[in-house]
Amino acid sequence: MRVESVELHRIAMPLVRPFETSFGRQTARDILLVRVRTDVGDGWGECVAMADPVYSSEYVSGAEAVLRDYLIPAVLRTPDAPVEAFGSLVSFVIGHRMAKAALETALLDAQLRSTSTSFATYFGAVRDEVDCGVSVGIAADIDSLLDEVSGYVAEGYRRIKLKIKPGRDIEPVRAVRELLGPEGLLQVDANTAYTAADIDHLRQLDAFDLLLIEQPFVEEDIATHIALAAAIETPVCLDESILNAEVAIDAIERRATSIINIKAGRVGGYLEAVRVHDVCAELGVPVWCGGMLETGVGRAANVALAAMENFTLPGDTSGSSRYFAEDLTEPFELHDGRLTVPTGPGSGVTVREELLAAWALRPPLTLS
Repeated sequence: MRVESVELHRIAMPLVRPFETSFGRQTARDILLVRVRTDVGDGWGECVAMADPVYSSEYVSGAEAVLRDYLIPAVLRTPDAPVEAFGSLVSFVIGHRMAKAALETALLDAQLRSTSTSFATYFGAVRDEVDCGVSVGIAADIDSLLDEVSGYVAEGYRRIKLKIKPGRDIEPVRAVRELLGPEGLLQVDANTAYTAADIDHLRQLDAFDLLLIEQPFVEEDIATHIALAAAIETPVCLDESILNAEVAIDAIERRATSIINIKAGRVGGYLEAVRVHDVCAELGVPVWCGGMLETGVGRAANVALAAMENFTLPGDTSGSSRYFAEDLTEPFELHDGRLTVPTGPGSGVTVREELLAAWALRPPLTLS
């Protein structure tokens, strides 16, 4: 496979409902897509960075600049390199994992399509379907929250995740636990909203038999996660803290976490995501697949990843209709609380180019 050119597409997609977390409220997705054109066909990748640097240091315009000025030129200088060499080609760029992941995914998609190999086969997936959970943003009030959760339960989602923050935690969780009953799978995600002073407060969550509490403290504060894990019965899960397989091993061995959320964009791509999965499996730590409100382009790859053996908890691989009235690819539809793993070459989905044009914020940028 020889890379001939790379396109950067910037589109806007409205969400079907606002999505609020501890770091802000989204009503639309500003999306950067990467299209790799090669002598054997095209491949697509999606950048999961948000419009502003409020969730992580990366943001869409910054990712676009890094791709344009550094990452894509590095690939074009060595156009015949296999995707497995991508990490070495761009190692001179520090960080910018979400930007790297988008380009690596597009390269992987093109390479696998050329050999009629699916993402699932390449990753070593063991399932044809994956159990799906849904992430529920911070609601205006408890009645609104319960209405939203009831709708997702009726759709068949197998796990509910509630976003929480100080002042919007114990009572919403109590209400949803009562709604779901003792058997319903429920977890919470704090998105780094708490501090060490909140450990006693967070201990109250033990009363609700949660699957886990996700990333309560800032990414760099492993010590406070260790303290929390020792102080509460609810399992502590790390998300934003896990940047690669080596960090995952360190956090597990230091007992900062007993469950890990894997997001390919956060760790720099699906090749590293597979490595994180593998080391967690070796250490007996379960993983699940996080989401970043992806279109069908990113969702297809996430579903394939979540079909690997050690993804034993339902992920945030929701159906397309959870976020979008119309998806950029053929929609992912929930069946009995599960999504079907794509089996076609590469990602197994097709970008709807008429929608790509309709939602474009500007003409695509082509580098060759």
